[in-house]
Amino acid sequence: MKQFDLPSNLIAVTDNQLLDAYSKTVTGVVKTVAPAVVHIRVAKQVRDPGTGKTNDQSQFGSGFVISTDGYIVTNNHVIESGSRIIITFSDGSELTGALVGTDPSTDIAVIKAYDGDFKPLQFANSSSLEPGQIAIAIGNPLGLQHSVTTGVVSAIGRTLRAVNGRLIDDVIQTDAALNPGNSGGPLLNSEGKVIGVNTAVISAAQGLCFAVSSNLTAYIAGQLILHGKVKRAQ
Repeated sequence: MKQFDLPSNLIAVTDNQLLDAYSKTVTGVVKTVAPAVVHIRVAKQVRDPGTGKTNDQSQFGSGFVISTDGYIVTNNHVIESGSRIIITFSDGSELTGALVGTDPSTDIAVIKAYDGDFKPLQFANSSSLEPGQIAIAIGNPLGLQHSVTTGVVSAIGRTLRAVNGRLIDDVIQTDAALNPGNSGGPLLNSEGKVIGVNTAVISAAQGLCFAVSSNLTAYIAGQLILHGKVKRAQ
């Protein structure tokens, strides 16, 4: 069978079209989900061991809206020990958040905002994920609001150890770049649905980032909304 070489200009056009399609996918997702991704600032009081005085400090993270009545998912370590939660949306509006419940065993927390026009994200079925598929992370690394990074699902079924020593199962590994402040933000597929909650990075490595899967997050968030905590057998 004869083989024919494609003209170089035809190959270039094809590559450009593919790159353009990828860009349109990412930008389309970002435009769609941006109103649901929030910046979270948590004010906390810390006692100075030297002077004994109490000082106000802030810690930052990300989150995303999951319901039209203002429930927001984030990480437990983002809001832990906070006395006041301030939520900033993509349009610059600010609302005070109320803590609904936390689950240190999965590093998931739910907070609630009131009196807003909320546009929730949908959870994807993380059990159908495959390594190599597109992964889009949106969050607020180092306070740089609504930063976007992209990569792929590097692996599925990983485990992480939570702060209380329990293992978090069903963790997604991704090479979409994450930094401090991304915690609690969504990891999304090409349809703009949440496949995970960005949770941890290995600082000594490159491209080793982790997210709690959407299926586990959806279950934990439901329990926190209903009961304020997750009941487990001891």
